[in-house]
Formats: sequence, C-alpha cells, structure tokens
Amino acid sequence: MVTRFGAADAHYPLSGGGHAALVVSGGPEFGTIIEQRTAWLAEVADYAPGRFYERELPALTALLADTDPLDVLIVDGYVDLDPDGRPGLGRHVWNAGLAPAVIGVAKTAFRSATHAEPVLRGSSSRPLYVTAAGISQTDAAYLVRTMSGTARLPEALRLVDRLARSMP
Repeated sequence: MVTRFGAADAHYPLSGGGHAALVVSGGPEFGTIIEQRTAWLAEVADYAPGRFYERELPALTALLADTDPLDVLIVDGYVDLDPDGRPGLGRHVWNAGLAPAVIGVAKTAFRSATHAEPVLRGSSSRPLYVTAAGISQTDAAYLVRTMSGTARLPEALRLVDRLARSMP
C-alpha cells in the first residue's frame, strides 16, 4: 500500500550552492502536506545541457538521506529524455533507489521526449509533460492530473518550488 508521496525540487542561486526542498503527503492528491524539508549544499556541479542530473541528484540525495522512505517521488523534469530510455533526472533518481516510483513533471517540451504524456490542468492550454519509472506512465499522468490545486502546476509543486527558492 502506497502511503508516502513526495515532491522535490532544487534551486541554484547565482551566488553558488544549491537549496533542495521536499514536501510529503499521505495521499496522491497532496491535499495535506505532512512534512516539509530542505537541504543546503555549499557546492554543486555547474549546469551542463543534457547532464542536469549531475547537478540535481546530489541535492536530492542529501535531502532524502534523513527522510523516511517515500513510495512515490515527483521531480521537476523528465524521467527519460527520449522513447529509447536515454536517462533524465528522474531515471537517475530511480536508479539511485531514492524511491520505488519516480514521476517526472516537466513544464516545457523537450524535443526528443516524444513519449512524454501531455497533461492539461485547470484552464491552461499549456500541458505539463509527464514521464515515469516504477509506475505506469498512464497512472503517473492521472496522479498529476488529479493533484490538489486548480492551476496548471499542482499546488504541491508550486509549494516545493517556493521552498527551494527560499534561502536557508
């Protein structure tokens, strides 16, 4: 039985370092947040196109190190970058064992990610792009579609973005 759903994000201020955030809910709709955590990393890898995970994975690993295990983790980005399985951030998170199911939610289309399922929320005509590992993509898209909030971006993802952008 799935009981712990998490959403994580990270922010990298121009001054350096990285600040990762996590919100946890007992249900897939994220109607009630039962835990919030942040972690600061003094040093992070430089951004490299196509290698985003090198920057983000250490921050998420540090964030989840002292957290009770999650059943599902939602990350900002793609699980796989193309239908052939070129790994994106979510696949690296899943391969690292940070959660048995990882859902990637991207706000912009990535040209090679033709397999991503577009999800419309609220009154927006701009979709979110959902990919997944350890859970069917159909189930992952349904979960994102039914998360709390009426905006394009689910409220839990908006909250975790704000937490990541707040400086420790």
